[in-house]
Amino acid sequence: MSRDTKEVKELKTQNLVKSSSPFISMITGEKKGQVESEIINDTDTQIKQTQNRLWRALKRRYQYDSNLEPGQNFLKSHVNSKIPLVILYVDLVGSTNLSMTIPVDKLVTIIRAFTYEMSSTVHRYGGFVLKYVGDAVIAFFPSLSNKFVVCDRAVRCGISMLTIIKNGLNPILNQYDYPDLSAKIGIDEGENIIVQYGHDEKSPLDIISYCMSVSAKMTSLTKSNNITIGDDVYVRLHPELRQKFVRVNYSAREWNYVSKRTGELYKLYTLKQ
Repeated sequence: MSRDTKEVKELKTQNLVKSSSPFISMITGEKKGQVESEIINDTDTQIKQTQNRLWRALKRRYQYDSNLEPGQNFLKSHVNSKIPLVILYVDLVGSTNLSMTIPVDKLVTIIRAFTYEMSSTVHRYGGFVLKYVGDAVIAFFPSLSNKFVVCDRAVRCGISMLTIIKNGLNPILNQYDYPDLSAKIGIDEGENIIVQYGHDEKSPLDIISYCMSVSAKMTSLTKSNNITIGDDVYVRLHPELRQKFVRVNYSAREWNYVSKRTGELYKLYTLKQ
């Protein structure tokens, strides 16, 4: 069985395709029943759709609509338990400078476009959006069984995000003489506790873990237009994908997280430029 076939089988086993398909159909216009791998790999189509949406939004002919329900529904089935997840942070860089150079209404549109397109990319790769924090998107990919497959998909999702920003959003912004967007991404894998705030069924759910803290910190250290991954992700990547990353070292003042697996300083890797 090929690696790609195993990946699709793994997603079906976890019901990720089924649970996220309504959102995928909404944001991509794909027909129900289309092969999941085709949706993920058709980056050119996604870029064209991204450009069309942003162009129309800047002309006030399109309204972005984000949806956190798929992720919340998944977490409900695991509330008050600990499960393995790959956590992905994607943070928009330079939004403060943008606020000083473009009108407020246009800035809001651009931030909505950024979060929408990053969310759609997460869903294309079988993940879920947890929440939006300012101009950042926090997502997760369940890794309950085959961690190798899920780590690969999360990293490929991050790479696709950078491509969508560079080739999808920025060319349209350039037409309006707006500054280019850039992002930094952090990805790690580990055990996570699912908590619900309140006893009501509609109370929001969240994730608490060492992994979340590590992912947030590594994102803050990441350079613009790059990705940092933790060692627990790196060791599970396909060799061809692993070759795209290089070890990065920080001072003890900048980075002091310890690996729960080895007990040593947690290793980080960044995408080769």
